[in-house]
Amino acid sequence: MARKVTLFSGQWADLPLKELCAMAKDFGYDGLELACWGDHMELDKAAESKAYCDDKHALLAEYGLGCWAISNHLAGQLVCDNLDERHNTFAPAALKGDYAAMRKWAIEMQIKAAKAAKNMGLKVVNGFTGSPIWHLIYSFPPCLPGQIDNGFKQFAETWKPILDVFGENGVKFALEVHPTEIAFDIASAQRAIEALDGHPAFGFNYDPSHLGYQGVDYVKFIRTFPDRIFHAHMKDAWWGHGDGTVGVFGGHTDFADPRRFWDFRSIGHGDVNFEEIIVALNDIKYQGPLSVEWEDSRMDRCHGAREACAFLRKADFTPSAIAFDGQFDR
Repeated sequence: MARKVTLFSGQWADLPLKELCAMAKDFGYDGLELACWGDHMELDKAAESKAYCDDKHALLAEYGLGCWAISNHLAGQLVCDNLDERHNTFAPAALKGDYAAMRKWAIEMQIKAAKAAKNMGLKVVNGFTGSPIWHLIYSFPPCLPGQIDNGFKQFAETWKPILDVFGENGVKFALEVHPTEIAFDIASAQRAIEALDGHPAFGFNYDPSHLGYQGVDYVKFIRTFPDRIFHAHMKDAWWGHGDGTVGVFGGHTDFADPRRFWDFRSIGHGDVNFEEIIVALNDIKYQGPLSVEWEDSRMDRCHGAREACAFLRKADFTPSAIAFDGQFDR
């Protein structure tokens, strides 16, 4: 049986969940990946009340939808980042500018996310980690000896206690490998696992759109971490389509600026080869949902969401249960 196709609600958090449920059903989705902002999933309530979580499932079921993961990206970014005014909107307004309080709140939200997932009957929370060393991405001035190692050590010291809570609740944390996170390519993802001593609750929310434009082999990522891919975002990107004035670092331009070297695109409109991705996911026996994340500034989101669902229905397939030449000697 082909995998469930879901819609990540993060880019739709301006809509009440009930309204989004009706839209997602009309678009053809099997369910929603609920973001922990807007009214879609309130962690303070979900972590304490199974009845609250049961009500979420009941609302989804009213529209024939399911839920297989929740996502806590925004609070997660605060856990390890070097915080500044850009982060203020990710935390409660009362904490604005108090970066120590914001970080403490963010860590509490990760712990609540694990408990909320358990109350929802789910096994995966997707999110970000932030990074204390992203600002060192380009090695000039040269990094000091041990500076990168210390960053991974700080990440591990912060996240290990959080991941222990995930493990206690039977839930996995899936980092969306992404520039600005502690892991943004294959090498840094390997290093993150090593820093955590292979913590079993830590893995990845696979998203090819964050890898391809960097020049990272997004299919190799799947084959490198077959036991650590806990969830999959389906989002396209294109690269090499600008006019040569902006490079991979973005040139301080906005998304959809025609000068940009790369941009996110709705599925089927970029350069990601989803056929290779589906084959690789089949090879590692990934059976979780394929979750559409709409981030195409050039396209109406309703059009993109509907079209992306149909694209994935056509692209996904159940692997063969027999060898094609297995009948030759019958």
